[in-house]
Amino acid sequence: MNKIILNADVGEEAGFDAQIMPYISWCNISCGSHAGNEQVIQDTINLALKYKVKIGAHPSYPDRENFGRLSVKMKYEDLVKTITGQIQLVKYYTEKLGGKLHHVKPHGALYNDAIKSKEVALAVIDAVLNVDKSLYIVTAKDSILSYLCDGRLDVKYEAFADRNYNEDLTLVSRSENDAVITDPEEVFDHVFKMLSEGKVKIKKGKELTIVFDTICVHGDNPKSVAILRYLDQKFSDLNLNFK
Repeated sequence: MNKIILNADVGEEAGFDAQIMPYISWCNISCGSHAGNEQVIQDTINLALKYKVKIGAHPSYPDRENFGRLSVKMKYEDLVKTITGQIQLVKYYTEKLGGKLHHVKPHGALYNDAIKSKEVALAVIDAVLNVDKSLYIVTAKDSILSYLCDGRLDVKYEAFADRNYNEDLTLVSRSENDAVITDPEEVFDHVFKMLSEGKVKIKKGKELTIVFDTICVHGDNPKSVAILRYLDQKFSDLNLNFK
């Protein structure tokens, strides 16, 4: 069975961060572009340090109005500049508060676009290289971003605990009713199949192989705390240690 490394997107002012941190190993902190601000970033870093959670930056398109979930057309150099600045901001405060930045995970539409767009993927890579080439990139296996990182940056592959998948292993669009899984038992079944069999059940009922290093529970999922508590209890019952 794969080692269990749970991550969550935090610093997005969803109100659950303090309850989420004890249950995760990695966190992805909003850089103030789709949510949060400098004070929220610092508060979230302090929480991560308290619970010994590895800290990542969670940059996005500069689009607070849509929570970074819509693609934004930008000149290449402008996209690199905004992503670079966002990562630098989280890195600065992480080091100021006594920590070390571990990874970068794009947010929302930037994440999805970097999976399939060479230009967006290269912008993410150039931004990370501008800041620190030792940082991991978190993305999906077989994404364009993962391929373009080869020889330039180390990659950690991600799967999602609380999202349903399409036949091509992309996530079901949030515009569809069944995109997000909110029932803790259903999330556990989803995760346990990934961990024990390396499989994920997709929307049409088939099962596909999935490769991952870490599993995300979205911090803005209203059931995120209930989900993480349930996973913690079930993993404990099975004598599986994930922290």
